[in-house]
Amino acid sequence: MKRPHFERHYVNRIGWLRAAVLGANDGIVSVASLLVGVAATHVSRAQALLVGVAGLVAGAMSMAAGEFVSVSSQADSERSDLERERLELQADEASERAELAGIYVQRGLEPALAQQVAVQLMAHDALGAHARDELGLSAVHRARPLQAALASASSFAAGAVLPMLLVLASPGTPRMAVIAGGSLLSLAVLGGLAARAGGARATVGVLRVTFWGAFAMALTAAVGSLFAAAP
Repeated sequence: MKRPHFERHYVNRIGWLRAAVLGANDGIVSVASLLVGVAATHVSRAQALLVGVAGLVAGAMSMAAGEFVSVSSQADSERSDLERERLELQADEASERAELAGIYVQRGLEPALAQQVAVQLMAHDALGAHARDELGLSAVHRARPLQAALASASSFAAGAVLPMLLVLASPGTPRMAVIAGGSLLSLAVLGGLAARAGGARATVGVLRVTFWGAFAMALTAAVGSLFAAAP
């Protein structure tokens, strides 16, 4: 008996992977940069942790709200396009069938076969066929606002916890080197894992996130040093 053929695809991970990686990356970079900045002013560990908690809560809520609003707008556009397509199918099904057949001809089918495929697919699910082949909408790429918001908020919080743990682990007053070094290491691991989960080279993901993380921390450290030096 022939064993079933299995293929690994990464496109079905796009929705949650994008939100989770963006949230965790933003959590580490945002809170680590805040903590590096305040560490440059030589604040106490308790004060640094207070800043970190505030950054975690504010950032997680901001990520959730931003993702929900953004993805909801996408979902609204999808619903509007589907409703317009539904009305067009009701008004002139023959023209819509010819349009669908034309799409298949452009993809390489013979006109007669394209017409036959269009007829059969529309008989099965006319709106679904047009949504997929004319509008490019599918269940894999469908906008899910609540899922994106929850993934972003929770992953931001998880990422933000890491630099706060480094504050607790650093001796004496918060040390910039400990926070920055540990956070960059976390970013490198996250970038590598995210790249592998998406089917890309881990090296590319590591270099991407560590460069921008280091740049953000360097800027906030410079700002903190300026305020520390001010009379």
